[in-house]
Amino acid sequence: QVQLVESGGGLVQAGGSLRLSCAASGSIFSINAMGWYRQTPGKQRELVTTITTGGRTTYADSVKGRFTISRDNAKNTVYLQMNNLKPEDTAVYYCNADILPLYGDRRLDYWGQGTQVTVSS
Repeated sequence: QVQLVESGGGLVQAGGSLRLSCAASGSIFSINAMGWYRQTPGKQRELVTTITTGGRTTYADSVKGRFTISRDNAKNTVYLQMNNLKPEDTAVYYCNADILPLYGDRRLDYWGQGTQVTVSS
């Protein structure tokens, strides 16, 4: 069993900051890319940012310069530092990881349970 557990969401005023964490645990052989997505009611889940094992990152244009993704490979954990938050950043944020399970023969996509981020104006 592999689990992704997120933490760090909450309510913040516009211009404020939040830091999300996502820890992968269970029978894991290796983790490839990790990332964060977000979703608002009635809309499709959208990609926010990704990071490879080697630290290469990508960002959605809407968050460039404000959000920073990082990871600690030793802890199987990915982080999302969100600065200068805007009301339009309000969403449920989901952690995603491309994982090869310990007893599997192919990589699978795993998702966290989601954490609510609300930015008030």
